[in-house]
Amino acid sequence: MEDIRQNRLPPSQPLPPPPAVEDIPPYFRCPISMEVMHDPVTISTGVSFERANIEKWFFTYNKKTCPATMQIIVNFDITPNYTLKRLILSWKMNESCSSASSSSPGPPSMEYDDVVALLKNIELSPFKASSLKKLRLLMAIDDVAAVGAKPIFVQANGFEVLVGLVTQVAICESSNFANFEACEEALGVLSQFPFSKTEKLFELLSRPEAIKSMAIVLQRGSIEGRFYAMELLQQISKKGYDYNSLTKHHAIDLFKSILELASDEIIKKASTVKMTDSSIATQCRYGTLFSSALELLIEIMESSKKCRLLLIEAGAVCIMIDLLPDSNRSKCEKILHVLKLLSDCAEGRLAMAEHIMGIATVTKKMSTSNTATKIGVKILWLICNYHPSERVLEEMMGCGTVKKLVGILNGDGRSSSTKEKAMKIMKLHGSFWRRFPCFPYEFRDYFKLIN
Repeated sequence: MEDIRQNRLPPSQPLPPPPAVEDIPPYFRCPISMEVMHDPVTISTGVSFERANIEKWFFTYNKKTCPATMQIIVNFDITPNYTLKRLILSWKMNESCSSASSSSPGPPSMEYDDVVALLKNIELSPFKASSLKKLRLLMAIDDVAAVGAKPIFVQANGFEVLVGLVTQVAICESSNFANFEACEEALGVLSQFPFSKTEKLFELLSRPEAIKSMAIVLQRGSIEGRFYAMELLQQISKKGYDYNSLTKHHAIDLFKSILELASDEIIKKASTVKMTDSSIATQCRYGTLFSSALELLIEIMESSKKCRLLLIEAGAVCIMIDLLPDSNRSKCEKILHVLKLLSDCAEGRLAMAEHIMGIATVTKKMSTSNTATKIGVKILWLICNYHPSERVLEEMMGCGTVKKLVGILNGDGRSSSTKEKAMKIMKLHGSFWRRFPCFPYEFRDYFKLIN
């Protein structure tokens, strides 16, 4: 980055001084340190902070409030604020250019030459990563309206060049480290182009080879590479990509990559292992990836019933149930949503009913929130309506599901649809459960009234 900036200034000129404190836009400052942010992230209250500062606030000092608003925090997810980061980078570059031009007339813009030269070097040189990093920084300092280097990149067929690098990972199964690193850097450049403004990029990345390459990066890539691949896959889904167009082989590979990311051991042990500040920061980033993986699964399944069957075949039900016990409120609701979508299929309901901990785990996590209760009752209703085997009904009695359902019927603050489903379950199987000697005596008369 320094090389690019220095090339824009005459050799005899010193670097421009940093902007005065009073010239810094207030929303570019971290509310904790009051310094300009380098890696801004947003928390559940909608406020952005420097990543290192808010991670230390949450995970080193164990604070449960937002430092800016002092609201109590329940959801500790941290989301990268790429738009704010690009605005800050653009502002820094404009400040540097303004300082330089005020002291002496600078050289003409070299954006066109820079972009074209970097793309040519990427195509011809075997050492592509350094050129890609410079290109990524050039794209980052461009403003959100995509004026400057980005249109030049598009006009110079930059999408075709970089997507070609990405697909090499899928085409060449034994891809070496240099090619893999180039693929990750290329994804980093492409992730800076919103699909709403770039139909061409959506078309190129929708090809099976590109999807497969991003799936490979999700499995084997660095944490940055995984973030880039996940962001692009989410953009593809939101754009309305038809996952039914993938062959079964390609679809299974993609789903296994997403599920493998979701079930990473680092994620599952996040709340139980004592770690250093640096490992906590890394763990927090994996947690963000985990949330993104769940959101992507939900988007895929809501758009395609065929994909639900393939996800069941890939082991999604077992993985989600294994992840559910240690999940916080936000992740718990997303996992239950995944299980609900899977339970809409007969194969998913059967997998849920046959899992030794499926019903018990869902029942336990229903108390996490009203949303978790609502989704959990939907899952139980689907199982009780379509797979009411004697073993399943006995398990519901033994693990406290029946007691939970009666509590929902007697309690306030539940939605009418949730109570209605709980009532239907009781009407279907109340007479079976009432015969158990362990059934609470005070509820026996209640069951007589609803049957």
